[in-house]
Amino acid sequence: MFKELLDIGKSILIAIIAAFLIITFVFETVSVDGHSMDPTLNNKDRLIVEKVSYYFRAPKPGDIVVIKYPANPSEKFIKRVIAVGGDKVRIDNGKLYINDKLQNESYILEPMIGNYNEVTVPENTIFVMGDNRNNSRDSRFTDVGFVSYKLVVGRAVFRLFPFTRMGTLKTPK
Repeated sequence: MFKELLDIGKSILIAIIAAFLIITFVFETVSVDGHSMDPTLNNKDRLIVEKVSYYFRAPKPGDIVVIKYPANPSEKFIKRVIAVGGDKVRIDNGKLYINDKLQNESYILEPMIGNYNEVTVPENTIFVMGDNRNNSRDSRFTDVGFVSYKLVVGRAVFRLFPFTRMGTLKTPK
């Protein structure tokens, strides 16, 4: 009887360690909180975030990433990578320009309002924005700003819930 309990205990311990390692280094589930990524992601959507690819490559424009909020790293934000180190970003009359090229963003909720003076994204950082540009706390604001690679948790790759919208999240071309 003792040997069986010991075997069960070992199995449980191995399962806990395996789950911890997977959650820490491979995958995590997150819930969308708010409307800053509408229409791509909606409030209460459940997502799978993979953490492995960014060990081997940097985030790319178009990736949907989970980041730790720079002003309070215990909070997480879900945003789209707009630009990477060395890119120049500006918003002129609600139009987004990356390296002086007007961006065609078919995935945003509505046309942007306002301007944003040109900035150059520092190396090893990303510039992020929500798809609901007029209702998103993102890199345009000083409390978020340029996001260090160290604050990137991973890349959102799959929507689990709601079941009617389940599927992979694709990066636009």
